[in-house]
Amino acid sequence: MIIYNAEIHTMDSAGVIENGWISIENGTITAIGEGIPEEIGIDSINAKEGILLPGFIDAHTHLGIIEDGLDFEGDDCNESTDPFTPQMRAVDGINPFDRCFEEARNRGITSAAVSPGSANPCGGEICAVKTDGRRIDDMLIKTCGIKFALGENPKNVYNGKDEAPMTRMAIAAVIREGLYKTRRYVHDMDSYYSDSDNYEPPEYDIKCESLMPVMERKQKAFFHCHRADDICTAMRIAKEFSIDPVIIHGTEGYKISDILAQEEIPVICGPVICDRCKPEMRGLELKNAAALFKDGVKIAICTDHTVIPIQYLPLSAQAAVKGGLDFDEALRTLTISPAEILGIEENVGSLAVGKDADLQLYPKGMNPLDLMSEPLIVMIGGKLCRREDF
Repeated sequence: MIIYNAEIHTMDSAGVIENGWISIENGTITAIGEGIPEEIGIDSINAKEGILLPGFIDAHTHLGIIEDGLDFEGDDCNESTDPFTPQMRAVDGINPFDRCFEEARNRGITSAAVSPGSANPCGGEICAVKTDGRRIDDMLIKTCGIKFALGENPKNVYNGKDEAPMTRMAIAAVIREGLYKTRRYVHDMDSYYSDSDNYEPPEYDIKCESLMPVMERKQKAFFHCHRADDICTAMRIAKEFSIDPVIIHGTEGYKISDILAQEEIPVICGPVICDRCKPEMRGLELKNAAALFKDGVKIAICTDHTVIPIQYLPLSAQAAVKGGLDFDEALRTLTISPAEILGIEENVGSLAVGKDADLQLYPKGMNPLDLMSEPLIVMIGGKLCRREDF
């Protein structure tokens, strides 16, 4: 299949191709060119000078793990019977038949990171998935890292249980304890593998096993933080254990944007279009994403679905533009930037040869972030998931 006569926003070094075409075979982009292709098959699509973009990526959601229209029955987000649960995997709690997957697809959102919740200081493993499919195993792009949480959420949950952790000190201590145990576990495993005649392997520990990829920097540590002081605690812990941190929410990131830039720590900003629903969000400002970007922080925009319905991800980026973010950068916060932060940029996030054919097409002159905008075409892995007459 070829899509031609399109204004292609590649979101990579190729920039914008004013009049271009893209070839797709077996779910993969096989060629991108300028002008009119030499051969146009019967299955090809004339974009009629429309805007061709990579599919949008929501960098932080609870899509399908908190199901739409259900209460406890569909909420598999927080295993709050234990404050430290790195062994929990979001992929085991996602219902791909949740109707919000369809709502995401229809708005051009082709991938999403699905995360455990923030009830626990450590909630479990985050996964990145495509938004089309019937079996989550077939939709999985990769596992991205482990979710940690600082601040008000764990405090409230365990204060209600009248057990630790009930303070910010205790939350950090619980995380440190788990990471120290894992570091020792890794050391003992290395000793056994290097000299099995003199060392015994440590007793199997599923929590340590789950954290090993983070300690080995094969995966990232995603810290739920709103307040600036909690963000600094995340930095402190990350430095102590030489792990790669990502800040989720970063509501008060603008207060320390220069520090985040100096430490080269990315921030997944959001939810953007919400109220200040709890004390640690009283510093919420629309300027946050713009201030972070201005100081050199890599940013992505998220909905935190179900906090904000996932179909309003583009509107969230538009709100960040209103707060001072450059429009082109706003597009990047939904495409290549979240892909790079999540570690899935080899598959998605830009239009380039060899990448998955995840893309969307808008009519000529339309703002893809506008509330009233809808894509004419949405393709995921080369499959047409949405096609409107145009």
